[in-house]
Amino acid sequence: MKKPKKFWLSLAAPVLVLLAILGFFHRKQNDRVQAIPALVVGMGLIVSSAYRRTNRRKKLLNQMLNSRNTLN
Repeated sequence: MKKPKKFWLSLAAPVLVLLAILGFFHRKQNDRVQAIPALVVGMGLIVSSAYRRTNRRKKLLNQMLNSRNTLN
């Protein structure tokens, strides 16, 4: 079974967060700051994806309810 490319792309943000956390704990005091941008970007991608998905589902539900009301 062939997996779609979007599947691998969807794993990029969580892997980025995981690598940032691992890099944060494996670095010395002053070098830990270098892992923070990767963590922020990964978390931002995850949050924005969840926000977009929620809005898309709301719009779909509203369209379904509107079409149902117009039929009745």
